[in-house]
Amino acid sequence: MIPHLASPRFLLLLALVPILVWLHVRRARRGDASLRMASTGPFEGVRPGWTVRMRHVLFALELVAFLLVVLALARPQRGTEEEEILTEGVDIVVALDVSGSMAAEDFVPNNRLAVAKRVIGDFVQGLRHDRVGLVVFAGRSLTRCPLTLDYGVLLQVLERIELGTLDDGTAIGNGLATSVSRLRASAAKSKVLVLVTDGVNNRGEVQPLDAAKIARALGIKVYTVGVGTRGTARFPVKDNFGQTVYMNLPVEIDEETLSRIAEMTGGLYFRSTDRASLEKTFQEIGRLEKTRIEVKSYTHYSERFPVLLGPALILVVATTLAGHTRFRKIP
Repeated sequence: MIPHLASPRFLLLLALVPILVWLHVRRARRGDASLRMASTGPFEGVRPGWTVRMRHVLFALELVAFLLVVLALARPQRGTEEEEILTEGVDIVVALDVSGSMAAEDFVPNNRLAVAKRVIGDFVQGLRHDRVGLVVFAGRSLTRCPLTLDYGVLLQVLERIELGTLDDGTAIGNGLATSVSRLRASAAKSKVLVLVTDGVNNRGEVQPLDAAKIARALGIKVYTVGVGTRGTARFPVKDNFGQTVYMNLPVEIDEETLSRIAEMTGGLYFRSTDRASLEKTFQEIGRLEKTRIEVKSYTHYSERFPVLLGPALILVVATTLAGHTRFRKIP
């Protein structure tokens, strides 16, 4: 609730209060009795009655009534504020590589997939009015979560993603095509696809650049993110006895194709070699694709002066009656 005075200029009448108090005190000190008596001897030692002592209380009540009337004239109001949020949301689909190479442990303290999941989760939690979907790909692609505003559901789906759930390989083109299909019917003003991969397209029926052309035709902006250190990375592999051993294998990312995809669709290519750079990448994407939000505020006021006029009227009637009855002066 928002307090408000519609006519505050009437508060200037409060300046009369000290004058009224001064006049009352001056009249009480001077005395205004008009009854003449030959001698006041018979009244010596007689204490004034309670009505005499209460005359100041009567004035105080009249003064309170005056204050209430002044406040009522100022028209106090109580406002209820409402907001209308007009938003042009962004529809975002994240295409995440879940191929075997994402098990590389060059993103300390976890492998690439675990770190990518964590960073994507943080990115989603930072959104407010945007719909988000999730596509995973390896040897083939699969929609794990359609476009939604229920970030809690998407985060649960993201948490359950594991390696080895799809045929191995890196079908970048298929991942792009499936993501484009999720965004094709979107009515959002801005449609964005974020592709996260650590490899080279080696599977699938759709070539990456062909999928990029479709994205461009549909007005979908693609940001591509290559994850992995430069040179070699530490990969876990099974030896002949089933034991996990580690080997340093070369990191192969088709940066030329990823850059071309981003360029064709109006996006950008990012290379993330560790967790910090991957977090910075998603922060940059979030900054570039900010949702336009317009907030209109309305305040509805209700009059509150009747709450003051009621008691003021009661006090005026009560003091008037008292002044003409028990507190009446002898002329």
